[in-house]
Amino acid sequence: MSVPATPDREAAQGVAFGLAAYVMWGCFPLFFALFEGVPAFEVLIHRIIWSCLFLVALITLMRRWAPIRLALAEPRRLGRVLGCALLIAVNWGLYIYAVETRQVFQASLGYFLTPLVNVALGMLVLRERMAALQGVAVTLAGAAIAIQLVLLGELPWISLTLAFSFGTYGLLRKQVPLDGLSGLFVETLLLLPLGLIALGGLAAAELSHFLGGTRTTLLLMASGAITALPLLAFAGAARRLRLATLGFLMYLNPTIQFFIALLVFHEPLAPTLLASFTLIWVSLALYSWSAWQGRPRPSPSTSPTTGGNREPG
Repeated sequence: MSVPATPDREAAQGVAFGLAAYVMWGCFPLFFALFEGVPAFEVLIHRIIWSCLFLVALITLMRRWAPIRLALAEPRRLGRVLGCALLIAVNWGLYIYAVETRQVFQASLGYFLTPLVNVALGMLVLRERMAALQGVAVTLAGAAIAIQLVLLGELPWISLTLAFSFGTYGLLRKQVPLDGLSGLFVETLLLLPLGLIALGGLAAAELSHFLGGTRTTLLLMASGAITALPLLAFAGAARRLRLATLGFLMYLNPTIQFFIALLVFHEPLAPTLLASFTLIWVSLALYSWSAWQGRPRPSPSTSPTTGGNREPG
């Protein structure tokens, strides 16, 4: 007979899962930097194909086909899932491009911006009320972008596209009644025909790197597992932790990317970019403080370790 996990043990397991997920996501630049000579578009194609195949095996092993069958039985409700699939494809492809062209600072900035984009989209699209500190945070983020626009003469388009594609993805994803694992599978399944057609076109034009060398072939195939494993860890964290705790852990991802860009890839950190990062960090501190202050508090009759401390998963 198994002993039920205590709330403290559940929380500790949740933190461990969350750390694993965000550290893996943060180290993605190290993996995608291995694809030297392989265009980002081709890496994206294989990431879609092998993610889908890996998830088939994983879902079969976990016996999680029921929600997927329900989703596929109502094709008219798949419009938002298709929108999610296209947005995540844009996000994946641009991120791989940023790594390949050694613009990881811009990718890191994009993921630091994402929570603030979520706040802005919630206000503009869902008519959610924005707390005063959140408004200040979003204004500071806008100032960070303005610094790059005025002093560098160009928009940080990689950062903005990554932030808005992932922020909009999250907005649509909230309206899809699928858990993370099932949702990712349906998204990659919808993209699979496009991926196979594109792969066939590359092969016909003799531009494909797949099967051209053992190392590259294995890396392309591994991209499926590399995509799915952090998601599984995140799902384990989401079932055990408060959303506020997950929100704080989320900053690990772009922080690790920032230090990889600085210490591993030796990207130049210009004063203008550093100023942008500083404003974003200040805005995130204000946003996090506002979120922490606004968190639901348990009533005196309710134990703080019971009820409402897990995200539905």
